[in-house]
Amino acid sequence: MLARTGALGDLDRLVHQLARAAADPAAAVIAVDAWRDDDALYLQFDLPGVDRSSIELTTERGILTLSAERPSPIPAGARAVLTERPTGRFTRRLALSDALDTAAAEAAYDNGVLTLRIPLAAHAKPRKIAVSGGTPKQLTA
Repeated sequence: MLARTGALGDLDRLVHQLARAAADPAAAVIAVDAWRDDDALYLQFDLPGVDRSSIELTTERGILTLSAERPSPIPAGARAVLTERPTGRFTRRLALSDALDTAAAEAAYDNGVLTLRIPLAAHAKPRKIAVSGGTPKQLTA
């Protein structure tokens, strides 16, 4: 696919972002980064302004569900002049591999960032196979 540059390209990107947000507005609000090493999968979710007590993490049938709530900072009776930060209850769902041990997952919330560590299951970790010396043996079928 070709990418447009300039004003038309910017407009295309905006339309695509709005379409994604319209399809699942809660998912568009919770940004996530993910990476893995030999031991685990790491997920970091941006949740600025969210109280830790409102965060709910669950896994069921290979789906990770994150729900959180950001209250409106505008006091009751006040008139909003500008509101760009979304408020309310948000949910993000991600499909997880069966190579992860979700029962051993750990989560920490610090400075508006939720970090989730999900270890790889034992059967999914790389392992070395020992090679013995000696004379080659004929494999039988």
